[in-house]
Amino acid sequence: MTEVPEARLSRAVRLREDGEPVRARELLLALRAEFPADPLIAYQTAWVHDVLELEEEAVPHYRAAIAGGLPDEQMRDAMLGLGSTLRVLGRDDEAAEVFAEGLRRFPGHRPLRVFQAMLRHNAGDSREAVADLLRVLVESTGDPDIRQYGRAISAYAEDLDRGRPHP
Repeated sequence: MTEVPEARLSRAVRLREDGEPVRARELLLALRAEFPADPLIAYQTAWVHDVLELEEEAVPHYRAAIAGGLPDEQMRDAMLGLGSTLRVLGRDDEAAEVFAEGLRRFPGHRPLRVFQAMLRHNAGDSREAVADLLRVLVESTGDPDIRQYGRAISAYAEDLDRGRPHP
């Protein structure tokens, strides 16, 4: 008797988590062929391709997962994964669109903001990238030493040249 898709999907996720992504990929590709419209299977298939550094192959699986509709947590992660993968592939305009859409849908999701900042740096907008990263740092840190300087760091995020002579 064939395992139900949920059990097979759980087994594939465990294989990936246990450091066996090649075996996980085999199982996930079989599941994708059998259930091509399932967004969770597509998402996990994209993820395992990323783990294996097969970014180009991950993209269509991410797109299928996002188009298929995922629960919010997986949707955020799929959008982050797709944007990050596109950035790695040098497809910066597409990555920027994915991050922008992700942040429209999930404005408080800090990992999306961090990955968008990395893209901004790659695109030559290091000033805004650093400012974004400083904002995320102040918002999310539990480090008492950083929190002590939170107001100053936030002020610098708004004007990175504050206190420095302008050329």
